[in-house]
Amino acid sequence: MNIYENKVIDESRQGEVLVMDKPVGEGKKMFLESYGCAMNFSDSEIVASILADKGYSSTTDFHEADLILLNTCAIRDNAEQRVRGRLKEYNIAKRKNPKLMIGVLGCMAERLKSKLLEEEKIVDIVVGPDAYRDLPNLIESVEGGQKAVNVLLSLEETYADISPVRLDSNGVTAFISITRGCDNMCSFCVVPFTRGRERSRDPESIVNEAKNLFEQGYREVTLLGQNVDSYLWANGKAKKELSDDERGQAFTFANLLESVANVSPDLRVRFSTSNPQDMTDDVLHMIAKHENICNYVHLPVQSGNTEMLTRMNRGYSREKYLERIAAINSIIPGAGISTDIITGFCGETEQEYADTLSLMSEVKFDFAYMFAYSERPGTMAEKKYKDDVPEALKKTRLQTVIALQQKHSAERTKQGVGKVHRVLVEGVSKKSDERLYGRNSQNTVVVFPRQNFKKGDYVNVLAKECTLATLIGEVV
Repeated sequence: MNIYENKVIDESRQGEVLVMDKPVGEGKKMFLESYGCAMNFSDSEIVASILADKGYSSTTDFHEADLILLNTCAIRDNAEQRVRGRLKEYNIAKRKNPKLMIGVLGCMAERLKSKLLEEEKIVDIVVGPDAYRDLPNLIESVEGGQKAVNVLLSLEETYADISPVRLDSNGVTAFISITRGCDNMCSFCVVPFTRGRERSRDPESIVNEAKNLFEQGYREVTLLGQNVDSYLWANGKAKKELSDDERGQAFTFANLLESVANVSPDLRVRFSTSNPQDMTDDVLHMIAKHENICNYVHLPVQSGNTEMLTRMNRGYSREKYLERIAAINSIIPGAGISTDIITGFCGETEQEYADTLSLMSEVKFDFAYMFAYSERPGTMAEKKYKDDVPEALKKTRLQTVIALQQKHSAERTKQGVGKVHRVLVEGVSKKSDERLYGRNSQNTVVVFPRQNFKKGDYVNVLAKECTLATLIGEVV
C-alpha cells in the first residue's frame, strides 16, 4: 500500500491508473486502472506482465488506448459505484472508437458477469482473479466479434511463475503476493466467493522474487495475502489433505518471513494482512529476531464487542484480540499497530458500538481503515442477518470513530518526536522539492531535508516535530 505524507485512515484506495516502469514496444496500448486493496494492485502487475508478453504497453490516457481494463473491488458498495461511473465514461469513448475493448477484472467479475456483459452490455471482457492467464485468448475472441468471459476459480493458481511488471513504482518498494483466496468466511466478506479458497505459493518462488527485486534496486517488499498468517507450504498439498505430522513439518509464515529477511539485511520486509485468530507468537518472535523485518502489524479487529465478533464469524473474542495486542507489545516493544473497523454492522447496539470505542482507547492504534457497513450480496450476513442499522446512524458512528482515531494517531505520532528513526527514502516530498520522505520501521512517514540523499538510501533522522501522522526531522 503506497502511503505518502498522510496515512489513509478512513477510505480504501480510489481508482489509480497504473503505468509500467518501462513501457514495452510500440504496439497496442492498454489503460489499466485498479481499485481497492493492495492485492488488487499486485494482481494488476501480473496482468501487465501477461499482456506485455503480447506486445501491450501502458498509457495514462484512455482515449488513446486499444484496451481499457478495470481491476475492481467488491468489498464495499461505494467501490462498485465508482467503477460503474468509470464504465459509463469509457463507453462514451467506445462510441467514438468502436474497436476499443473494455474489460472488468477482479472481484466484481464473477458476481456481476451477466449483468455487465448481457444485460447492460457495457463491457466486452469479464475476467476473474484466477483467470488472468486466459486474457490473451479472451482479447482475441473480442477482436473476432465475440464477448468473452472467464470467472472460473482455481484451487491451484498462484501465478508463482509470472514475474510481475512493476506499475507506478517508486523503484524502492514492491508487493509480493504469497497467498490467494481465503477460507475464513467472515459473515460480512465477499472475498471467499470472489477470490476462492485459500492456497499458498511455493516459498522458493517468493524468495527468488525478493532476490530479483533487491538486485533491481528495490529495498522493501510487502508480503501480501488475505490472511498471511495462515500461509502453509507442504509441497503444494491443500491444508485439508495434510496429516497432523505433515502439518507440523510444513513451511510456515514465520519460516517464510525469515527466508525473505535473509535475502539481505538491506532488504526491509513488511506484511499484510494478519488475522487475530491465526497470528502466532512464532511470527512475533521472528519480527523481533530480524532488524530488517519491520516492527509493524496490521491486525484488523472490526468490532470491540465479542457478540458482534461472533455475528461477524471472526473466530476470536474481544479478550483474545487484546491478548494478541499484549503479545505484540511484549515481544516487539514500540511496534506500530493498525487495524480495520466497521460501524453499523447488522444489529449493532449502542453498547456494542461503545465497546468498539473503548477497545480503540485501550489499544490506541497508530492508524486505522474505517468504514460504515455495506451489505454485500451472497455473504452469510446478507442471508442470515438484517441490515437494520439506519444509514445515517452508521455514518454518525463512523465519524465519531474517525475523530477518535485521529486523536490516537496524533498521540502515537507525537511519541516519535525526540527519537532517531531509520528511514528508507522513498521519494521527494509532495509539499517541497527540498525535502525527501520515507517510512520508519513502524510505518510512520518521516520528512527531512533533501541534501544529497536519494531514493533507496537508508538515513537516520532525528524527529523534531510532527503533524497528525507525519514526523519531521533532521538527518543525524
